[in-house]
Amino acid sequence: MPMTVEQIEAEVLKLPEQARAELLGWLMRSLADTPAMDQGVTEAWVQEAVHRDEEMESGSVVGISAEEAFAELRSKGK
Repeated sequence: MPMTVEQIEAEVLKLPEQARAELLGWLMRSLADTPAMDQGVTEAWVQEAVHRDEEMESGSVVGISAEEAFAELRSKGK
């Protein structure tokens, strides 16, 4: 039986930060290679990711853990 998205999420969150970043990069590249993902959209997401990273690095934005973010999203979906 294939894994559910929730099961995959739980496994991914067990990975070290660097491995999760590499996986994210791979996922973004895999989407960029599909006809549904236009190059302009891909570039906009890359720019947004860089901007958010800069905000985190400067301390102007305080992040929350992925676990907290997913829990918040789940609670809103109920």
